[in-house]
Amino acid sequence: MIVTRGAIILAGILVGLLPPTAVAEHHGIFVGEYTGMFVPVDREQGRVRDLGVRIREIDGGLNVSWTTTIFDDGESKTKEYSIDFLETEREHIYKAAQKKNLFGGRDPLDPMKGEPFAWARINDRTLSVHVMLITDDGGYEIQTYDRTLKENGDLNTRFSRIRNGQTMRALTATLIRKDWVRQDKNK
Repeated sequence: MIVTRGAIILAGILVGLLPPTAVAEHHGIFVGEYTGMFVPVDREQGRVRDLGVRIREIDGGLNVSWTTTIFDDGESKTKEYSIDFLETEREHIYKAAQKKNLFGGRDPLDPMKGEPFAWARINDRTLSVHVMLITDDGGYEIQTYDRTLKENGDLNTRFSRIRNGQTMRALTATLIRKDWVRQDKNK
């Protein structure tokens, strides 16, 4: 029994010396600031959109903040969003932590109250953020932001908005990583 307790204590000490978990390392590859421009890929006469994305690590997960500026007829409109995502028991799936519960924990918003329900997942080099809304008539809308990390550190980004099974909008862009030190392959 003493050997077992000693082994458990030693294992605990060694775990403390190990690098961050594989999950933390996995979402850590996305950490950075990115900027770019959205260009519509659907048939709609789209508007130019400047986009900024900041991904940072937080205790137990990551924060994704983004700003979209839409230009139309010489005017601009800016929207800003920021969501904390916490690790779950399901590997590479993160729950939104947008409000505090009675016990001080953080939970997603309630879609039955008309609030957006969000979650994130990582699949290889793609970080996807999904935001679902239940519309006033009981239908649904889901917005998906797929951000795929390229070898040079930039993000290929695809946004889609689907309402009741129909694609309402699809936009793509390559966002340039602002804080990435690019390596010159000729040196």
